[in-house]
Amino acid sequence: MDMIPVTIALVAGYVLGSVPFGLILTRLAGPGDIRNIGSGNIGATNVLRAGSKPLAALTLLLDAGKAGTVAFLVNHFAGSPYGLFAGAAALIGHCFPVWLGFRGGKGVATFFGCLLAMAWPVGLLTAAIWIGVAAAFGMSSFAALCSALAAPVFAFFLGRTDISIMAAVLAVVIFVRHKQNISLILSGTESRIGQKTHRQS
Repeated sequence: MDMIPVTIALVAGYVLGSVPFGLILTRLAGPGDIRNIGSGNIGATNVLRAGSKPLAALTLLLDAGKAGTVAFLVNHFAGSPYGLFAGAAALIGHCFPVWLGFRGGKGVATFFGCLLAMAWPVGLLTAAIWIGVAAAFGMSSFAALCSALAAPVFAFFLGRTDISIMAAVLAVVIFVRHKQNISLILSGTESRIGQKTHRQS
């Protein structure tokens, strides 16, 4: 494997993935630093807690789009597995952005974006799991964990072993980023979708 395209894919993915759209949008729109609201996360769910559905939807689209865009472009010009590397690096960049002291989001939207770009049937099935679980239980975090578990399985049974391996690795990252949410789910105190909360100092 040629290390030059690997390096380009990883760097491009990380840099684009590390752009904190949720933080940028909320600062521009007025709510302030999203890290001081709700969970302190920079993703769409916490933007929604700030009280803006349009900003939350835009954050979701941009966070998914940055991973999907870099994965698609690298895959188009360099082929697989370089597109997978770029998409995975975008998720790592989103979760651990150097610009924010490596404290970023939880990677769910970027996960969906990467899957949709690399294997859209897997992405759609995974998104359907998120929607179904979120509708049934009202918890974005629980829906994210369930969809992260389902994605490698869907990819495997659809004959995309490469996607399955990537999704399994990224699912581990998502679970690590949701460590606190898992504790809250188990204790029955996890926030519901759309619930406005204020971060405790």
